[in-house]
Amino acid sequence: MASSARIRLYDTILKEHFARNRQMAFVSGPRQVGKTTTCRLEGTDYLNWDNADDRRLILRGPASVAERLGIEHLRKELPVAVFDELHKYPKWKSFLKGFFDVYGERARLIVTGSSRLDVFRRGGDSLMGRYFLYRMHPFSVAECLRVTAPSSPVQKPSLLPDAEWDALWEHGGFPEPFLRRESSFTVRWRGLRHDQLMKEDVREVAQVQDLGSLEHLSLLLAERSSQQLVFSNLAQEIGVATDTVRRWVDLLERLHFGFRVRPWFANVTKALRKEPKWFLRDWSGIDDPGARAETLMACHLLKAVEGWTDLGLGRFELRYLRDKLKREVDFLVVRDRKPWLLVEVKTNGSALSESLGYFQKATKAPYALQAVIERPYVEADCFSRSDPTIVPARTMLSQLL
Repeated sequence: MASSARIRLYDTILKEHFARNRQMAFVSGPRQVGKTTTCRLEGTDYLNWDNADDRRLILRGPASVAERLGIEHLRKELPVAVFDELHKYPKWKSFLKGFFDVYGERARLIVTGSSRLDVFRRGGDSLMGRYFLYRMHPFSVAECLRVTAPSSPVQKPSLLPDAEWDALWEHGGFPEPFLRRESSFTVRWRGLRHDQLMKEDVREVAQVQDLGSLEHLSLLLAERSSQQLVFSNLAQEIGVATDTVRRWVDLLERLHFGFRVRPWFANVTKALRKEPKWFLRDWSGIDDPGARAETLMACHLLKAVEGWTDLGLGRFELRYLRDKLKREVDFLVVRDRKPWLLVEVKTNGSALSESLGYFQKATKAPYALQAVIERPYVEADCFSRSDPTIVPARTMLSQLL
């Protein structure tokens, strides 16, 4: 059994954040991804809204919290306060704004949460300029190899030990099952996480009357990772309106149950505006090897594009490509609004997909890689080639984030 504790990439990111910035660090991500553990390691004081004593202190206002932190005392290093579950406080944004504006030079703040830290940014943001957001993801191949924050998107390839690769494939990247590596525990953990999401998280962020139908939808989506979402078909299967399914899928995405990858249209002739593709956040429970492989790749690429964006390395998006002739490439990474990396995923085989070359010419993306799960690691830079190339998934993933 592997160690139950491990330094994370995000530990390093937070250290570097406070070494360079005065802004608050917002850390969002799925349930049980390790947000609280990582943030408590970096904090000097921990305040949880769900703790009655901490809640009373927060309700007394910024001055009471500042007194708790000992801001008026001379210290070698500034105190770092961690606010956990603060989004449950209706006036949490006003509280943070007031604290930061008065005490921002004498303390550092970490705020953790899941859906609401992402959601509130869609509207007016009273905290603009006062925080940087870091979206936390499960373990990936690259994070198993290194925990330093990169200075550029592409890193040197490194060999991941077989035991680590096998654990990622079988147990997923969420810390508890990945580090424990016991099949029975992983199965029970997945079931508990799904129950908590449906029975606790849904009630916290939305008023859903028909929880039974929503849970039915979640089970259907769990079976269809890597497939296109056809909302009308899902609505017919569940027996609800199409608009209701759209709202529920959006809710499940905000709760980090899964995520959508939308098609890319620019620079592609004969393109069709197809439905988005759906992927689970946890690939470990997917039975079909092809769907599991594509979901593993999707999760790794999402972590990379969000991480690179959060670190200021550019603005990255994750898309896919499909045209009227049904030519398709599984993923397209867009860098600063320009196609950058095409990725086709295969579990095995050696034949190069013709669609890679076609779409590379159409999009002018610099890189086009066919990542094969079962190919052994090769000590070579996947990004040294500009033509469509078959590469081991283990090599390519080691070069991401």
